[in-house]
Amino acid sequence: MSNIIFTSPSKYIQGKDALQSIGQHVKSIGKKPLILSDEVVWGITGAIIEESLKSENVDFHYVEFNGEASLNEVERVVNEGKEYAVDTVIGVGGGKTLDTAKAIADDLAVSVIIVPTTASTDAPTSALSVIYSDDGVFESYKFYDKNPELVLVDTKVVAGAPPRLFASGIADAMATWIEARSTIKSNGDTMAGGKTSIAASAIAEACEKTLFAYGEAALKAVEKGLVTQHVEAVVEANTLLSGLGFESGGLAGAHAIHNGFTVLEGDIHHLTHGEKVAYGTLTQLVLELHPQYEILKYIEFYRSLGLPTTLKEMHLDEVSYEDLLRVGEAATKEGETMGNLSSTITADDVASAILAVDQLSK
Repeated sequence: MSNIIFTSPSKYIQGKDALQSIGQHVKSIGKKPLILSDEVVWGITGAIIEESLKSENVDFHYVEFNGEASLNEVERVVNEGKEYAVDTVIGVGGGKTLDTAKAIADDLAVSVIIVPTTASTDAPTSALSVIYSDDGVFESYKFYDKNPELVLVDTKVVAGAPPRLFASGIADAMATWIEARSTIKSNGDTMAGGKTSIAASAIAEACEKTLFAYGEAALKAVEKGLVTQHVEAVVEANTLLSGLGFESGGLAGAHAIHNGFTVLEGDIHHLTHGEKVAYGTLTQLVLELHPQYEILKYIEFYRSLGLPTTLKEMHLDEVSYEDLLRVGEAATKEGETMGNLSSTITADDVASAILAVDQLSK
């Protein structure tokens, strides 16, 4: 019988202007950090971070992120880290930047500090990365021995990011309880490697309740660049509750179907992680035989946030059934998290459920 495992970052800090104090937190972790960020994000946050680090006499080496969480990108930055003898890695940006920063820190055997600039995924708190090919096709999950030393979220920065990313984060987080309860029901293993704890279950359920209660109001505030209590609550749900809930609660069909979507070519690759997870979540609900009124509750919520609920909105209205079978094959391959939903689900079941969601949404 597997053990219950609950895992989390050492410290989580969230609030308006929290980034201004990053220097005092970093100095207790490392003396010479490597900072990974893309050009756009660094243009927004770089001056604040640099001033805070300098005020604490912390030297740093900046590396620009190339945009894909691939093994080649990890290797490139690891070599720079070795050259400059860094003792910490700070990832600043969105999900792929943060996943890459964690992989770099693991290869360098140093601590990692995560600074999300959007609330678009639940990647920040976890001890794992999603690894893609250089072309953006899902390859594998990469697991680490420990979670980030610090996760620091400046809600002023998050509220200034594109609202679409905020909505995408809500979609990613909405899968948390749906997948965790499937994992519990099937007695499956979580991403932390054990069974779901009571704590993780409660956190995952609280995540969904928070999103249903405050998600739409929070998005409206973010559309105006405002930081309200609704925004603070949803940022916490998107980042902390979803992060702890998925890692120690378990993934199932929604993320397996997301990974399946990455095998397709075309405009679907312009969708965010959360947008694809949203459709994967609806597909899981169909596969689980939930009543129509319950599925429509999620569809209506997603629509209120501008998230895709039809194949046309997924840029898949012209794909063949054979293409959907390819998605199903990838989603049900050995080692995928679909097993936490059911080991008997076939590629054909997934393809049919994807089409059924489209019909329900119409």
